[in-house]
Amino acid sequence: MYIEKDIKTGYNVFTELDKNDGEKSLMEVALLVMKPGDTFEFQENDKEVSWVLMKGKATVEVDGKVTEIERPDPFDYVGACLLMSKGSICKIEAVDYSEFYVQKTYNDREFEPHIYSAEDTHTWARGTGNELDGMMRRDVRTYYDYESRPDSNMVLGEVVNQAGKWSSYPPHSHPQPEVYFYFFEDERGFGAGWADGKPHELHHHGCLVITDEYTHSQVMAPGYPCCYIWGIRHLDGNPWEKTRIDDPDHEWLLEENPDYWRPKED
Repeated sequence: MYIEKDIKTGYNVFTELDKNDGEKSLMEVALLVMKPGDTFEFQENDKEVSWVLMKGKATVEVDGKVTEIERPDPFDYVGACLLMSKGSICKIEAVDYSEFYVQKTYNDREFEPHIYSAEDTHTWARGTGNELDGMMRRDVRTYYDYESRPDSNMVLGEVVNQAGKWSSYPPHSHPQPEVYFYFFEDERGFGAGWADGKPHELHHHGCLVITDEYTHSQVMAPGYPCCYIWGIRHLDGNPWEKTRIDDPDHEWLLEENPDYWRPKED
């Protein structure tokens, strides 16, 4: 399923837990848009809350601790990412125009809140060995996952997808539901993403929901780089532990120097 909304200042909900279990993602997904001086508060009695600052500048207070956060853009700068359990309180005041990706799910466990910074965010440069002629080059950022936060029911990260190149490739799947949320450098940008067995045209602030173990992959149009969020919901008794099931039809692409036609060099 692919979802687009008419984005307005404030809290823009894309999936809701009380509507078809968040369109089967088992998560609430939203985009919080704030103008300078705007304030917003998060507090849940039965859900953990996570957000990533995608762009902007804000003052954040979490359970009484104040932090200043800033991110000029999501391409050259790693974001600040909050993870907090039920019962915690987060207050945000925007200093500049700001956008926050938001993700929530049910979780009975309680834990200390944490704001992840660039220093404790893992970035994996993938496709650097010229695999498939360099068409899979991307940076994968992981804010937290099951290995680092087994007390959370979620995983959250980003991919910087270069213009004209592929990511989440070759096509793969996993039992756990996943969402992608797209931020193009140029709001006119577009790409294509595969989910629920068919392709979808992707745009700025679009949300792709991947469920039912469908294979998924995507590509961005030349001239339009994109940074997209990837968020995964663990299944009860079956957490996502970097689970990846490659599509058997395309596994041969992972071989060293796969044999396919290339233009002759001059």
